[in-house]
Amino acid sequence: MRNSNGMGRGLLIAALLMVGLAVAAPAYAISYDLTSDHCTGGCGTAPFGTVTLTQNVGNVDFTVHLINGNSFVKSGAADLQNFKFNGNGVVLGDITVDAHSPVLVAATGTFNGNGTGAFSFGINCPGCGNGGSGDFANDIVFHVANATIADLTVPNALGNVFVADILSGTTGNTGPVDATTPNNNVPEPASLLLLGAGLAGIGIWRRKAVKSAEGV
Repeated sequence: MRNSNGMGRGLLIAALLMVGLAVAAPAYAISYDLTSDHCTGGCGTAPFGTVTLTQNVGNVDFTVHLINGNSFVKSGAADLQNFKFNGNGVVLGDITVDAHSPVLVAATGTFNGNGTGAFSFGINCPGCGNGGSGDFANDIVFHVANATIADLTVPNALGNVFVADILSGTTGNTGPVDATTPNNNVPEPASLLLLGAGLAGIGIWRRKAVKSAEGV
């Protein structure tokens, strides 16, 4: 009877492990540095900021963060978009922008400014003045539904994945800076926790199986 119970618990642990691993596998984050400088007169030393994407089940969460005193602007050099990206199978209704001051909105069109290549989507500030008069430094955060990170990270014809239009905190110049290659592919903490629980489950199952075989 003891052996039967031990095997039953072992099968339950194995099932939980499989579920844990299945849930853990898709959840991950990836980040890109904004490094390529297309600012008129130069924007200083790269990187200028980061773009982080997190897969959240069927949605992708974006955080665009600038560093070293840089701020977002909108200018003709980036077709009046503070941030630009592409998305396979994405439509404008899939994009939700977090509450922000100043207010930001998503846009779609054919955006191609200052040698950075073509993009289909942008995030912009309708109420902001152009150039340095309408700059802001707080992060741009938005979400794309019904998408994967792979859908949103295909380089355009010039090899660029993302573009931000910035006012440099070091040179005072404005213009686009872009990202081309990812920095990492790191599991999220929740995924690591599930994976750890699964590995612990393997250890418990193995110990119980050994005891059962020995008739303990």
